[in-house]
Amino acid sequence: MISLGIEGTAHTLGVGIVEDDKILANVKDMYIPQKGFGIKPAEAAEHHKRVFSDVLKKALNEAKISLKKIDIFSYSGGPGLPPCLKVTLDCAKGISKSLMPINHCIAHIEIGKLMTGAKDPVVLYISGGNTQVLAFVSSRYRTFGESIDIAIGNARDMFIRAAGMGYPGGPIMDRLAIGGKYIELPYVVKGMDLSFSGMLTEAMRRLKAGNNIKDICFSFQENSFAMLTEVTERALAQLSKKEVLLTGGVAAAPRIEEMIKIMCRERGAKSFVVPRQLAGDNAAMIAYTGLLAYSSGIKPTSKPDFIQKWRTDEVEVPWVKNK
Repeated sequence: MISLGIEGTAHTLGVGIVEDDKILANVKDMYIPQKGFGIKPAEAAEHHKRVFSDVLKKALNEAKISLKKIDIFSYSGGPGLPPCLKVTLDCAKGISKSLMPINHCIAHIEIGKLMTGAKDPVVLYISGGNTQVLAFVSSRYRTFGESIDIAIGNARDMFIRAAGMGYPGGPIMDRLAIGGKYIELPYVVKGMDLSFSGMLTEAMRRLKAGNNIKDICFSFQENSFAMLTEVTERALAQLSKKEVLLTGGVAAAPRIEEMIKIMCRERGAKSFVVPRQLAGDNAAMIAYTGLLAYSSGIKPTSKPDFIQKWRTDEVEVPWVKNK
């Protein structure tokens, strides 16, 4: 079967086309805010509306297929920025009357499993808007740890923005951290949950005080990624699982991949990292998860909607077998 997915939860508008477990097309166009500013939801929504037709056309051409050949139409139904979710829904309704709403976070997990071969992992899902340690238990991906304030990707972006640099901030921080020296920043793990706001505040204070930005970026990266690795390791031990899957946009950061690999090697577990081209927001993951949902018996709806705060652990996942 052939599935078309539309992604548009935040800065990226994408159209992906998947046939069974093969990606035929994965086209996207990213909204880049004015230097010095973060995402402005209304502007991002206007961007999505403006580029959708071209992105759709490019995806169909890349897949060498017409809309008439598509069996399943899926869209990112949340979580995300409401103006962006509304435009994404409208775009989806413009090409099909029967739609599959897909949870954006679960799509990140499923594309990671598809591309890496992970079977039953503890999932470290880290992105601009989400930071969660998840694992499949009793018909759902359950949350075993998460950020209690801001997501790690957002924290990285905010610091780089405060430094007057570009967007997205993560890759810039990765580069600046090379050769930096450690300075003390808050390290906050509360049970299985994490907090990044204090570290961000102190990093900004040190920036204003004239500390070397390379040292701040190195220390920010070391602390935040060590916190994430600690909670992931605890979940791995608690659940007695043997795999860790790293997915989401921040999974493209080389240092977190290195830390997770070291931790897994020491525990006798396997580590998997989603391919870099599929780490960030993309529509192939929406199309593929729509196909999984449909194949498990979930039916498309003629009254689609979106949910701004659609938690990962609220979604039944019948296509994964309970162990």
